[in-house]
Amino acid sequence: MDDYRGITALVTGASKGLGAEYARDLARRGADLVLVARDGDALAELAAEIRASHPVDVLTLPADLTDPGGVTRLVAELDERDRAVDLLVNNAGAGTVGPFLATPLDRVVRTVELNVVALVRLTHALGGRMAERGRGGIINLGSTAGFQAMPYQAGYAATKAFVLSFTEALAEELRGTGVRVMAAHPGPTATSFFDGTTATMVPALTDAPEGVVTRTLDAFARGAVNSYPGRPLHRAVTWIARVLPRTTVTRLAARLNRSAGHHRARELGDARR
Repeated sequence: MDDYRGITALVTGASKGLGAEYARDLARRGADLVLVARDGDALAELAAEIRASHPVDVLTLPADLTDPGGVTRLVAELDERDRAVDLLVNNAGAGTVGPFLATPLDRVVRTVELNVVALVRLTHALGGRMAERGRGGIINLGSTAGFQAMPYQAGYAATKAFVLSFTEALAEELRGTGVRVMAAHPGPTATSFFDGTTATMVPALTDAPEGVVTRTLDAFARGAVNSYPGRPLHRAVTWIARVLPRTTVTRLAARLNRSAGHHRARELGDARR
C-alpha cells in the first residue's frame, strides 16, 4: 500500500470538502475510485470531472451511512458489482458546535452515528476482507480536536477521541498482516464544516484542504500510524494534553472556543460533510 497505482479506493463523504479532494488526489496518483456520499448529483459531477482528467475508473454509490442498514446495503452493492476495496478512506463526518444542552439531541446522535458507528461498521466489513486477502489499507479521519476535551464542541471532539484510540489499537492488531491502518488528524481546514451553523473558521489558523490531503496520503504511503497533515502549530497543540493536567487543558480549550464565539454558536442546518 505504498503505491496507489491500480488500487481501488473507497472514499466516504466524497461529495465535497476533504472527501472530494481525497478523490481527486487518489485519481492523480492512479487509483480507481468508489465515491460514497448522500448527494448523488454532487458525486456524479465530481466523477465526471475526475474521468475527464485521469484515466481511472470511478463508481459512485449514493448512501446515507447513518441509516441503520446503510453500510450493509453499501457492502452488498459492492459485492453485486464485484468491487474489492483495497483502500478505505473513512472521511465522512459530522460536527456540532455550541453548548451541548442547547444543541438538538438528534444532531449529536447523528454525529456519533456517522463519526463512530458508520466508521466502525465499514472498517469491520471491509477490513475483514482485506485481512483475508493479506493486503489493504484504512485511513480514518480523526482531528486534533480528539486529543483533548473540547467544551462547545463536546460531542464532535469525543467522537474524534474514539477514532484516535480505535485506530491506534487496530493498527497494532493488524501489524504484520499486510493491512495497514492510519489516523489523520488535521486541524481547522477550509471546508464546509461549519456550514449550517453560526460559527466561522479563523482564516489565519485554517489550512487548505489540498495540502491536508496530499500530506495525509504521503504519510500513509510512508507507513505512518498517525498523520498530522496540518501546519506544525496544530500538531504542537496536541502535545499540551500530554503534559498538562486534563482539567487545565479542558479549561484552556473552553477559553479558546469562547474566544472564537463557539459558546454562542447555534445550529441552522445540516453540518455533515
